[in-house]
Amino acid sequence: MNSTNWSDFTLAVYFDIGLLKSLCFLFVLLWYVCIIGANVLLILVICVNRTLHEPMYLFLCSLFVNELYGSSGLFPLILVHILSDSHTVSAPLCFLQIFCLHCYGAVEYISLAVMSYDRYLAICYPLQYNVWMSCSRTGVLIAAAWLYGIIVCLVMVTLSSSLQLCGNVIYKVYCDNFSVVKLACSDITAVNIHGLITILISLGTPLVFILYTYFKILMVCVCGSKQTRQKAVSTCTPHLTSVLHFTVAAMFELLQGRFDMTGMPVLLRIFLSLYWFACQPLLNPLVYGLNLSKIRLLCNRLLSAVGHRAARVQCAPPLTNKPNTVCFMSV
Repeated sequence: MNSTNWSDFTLAVYFDIGLLKSLCFLFVLLWYVCIIGANVLLILVICVNRTLHEPMYLFLCSLFVNELYGSSGLFPLILVHILSDSHTVSAPLCFLQIFCLHCYGAVEYISLAVMSYDRYLAICYPLQYNVWMSCSRTGVLIAAAWLYGIIVCLVMVTLSSSLQLCGNVIYKVYCDNFSVVKLACSDITAVNIHGLITILISLGTPLVFILYTYFKILMVCVCGSKQTRQKAVSTCTPHLTSVLHFTVAAMFELLQGRFDMTGMPVLLRIFLSLYWFACQPLLNPLVYGLNLSKIRLLCNRLLSAVGHRAARVQCAPPLTNKPNTVCFMSV
């Protein structure tokens, strides 16, 4: 087969759904709007309230920013392709999406590992927590998670974009690095080595570290007081839920990329490929917003303040100076 550098790629999983096209577009758009709204709300709550300027909430703020970043690298292009009859994407835009999505995944898992370390220190070493988890160290850990994701994905995209390809058809609804590598005719040894190292560092190492920290937390809870157990349950439950969900979703994506799934129904393949990137950005703000009492209380206050302000604007007296003007407001 002749190899070449293709100027565009075809996303072959899209198919004509006729009259359901508009309904599918509205559903995906609503999902994206919910992700943006939920994450932006919690980012504002954390940034505005000084009582939340603590390491745990700063890590959460970084996590919510990453959810916005990852979903914005996925949904706009999907919305365009749902309404479009042509499902091709230019090579630069395809590799840009690969960079965004893989960087999102790497930053997400490293951030979850850093958050487990934060909970480990808070529960196992509460007296030394403020010394060990200072503001400067919190900033360094957040910056390190993002810097790692950016560097790893830059190297990955550089290696993949230099490959000679024998085709340009990707059997997904978005651009995926492994799908591009499978089209290569040139030597992919360097890409495979980098991919293996990246998986071990980005998934394997954080998972082992998270398991270790939770083992230590469990030992402290078994031997500790009722107050310690309550603190562990309240702060660790949302984090553990997020870790388990993201790990399962990552395994779905890895298995689908490494094994032949052509015998699987198309809709199921689309769901499994989108599950990793589409569900986590909405799950995290819901889980943390509902389980952490501080965030839940401040969210309610913020929404109530906005609602009362809007009500006051609607009930403002007219410009005429009539003394008997009455304002009706439903509660």
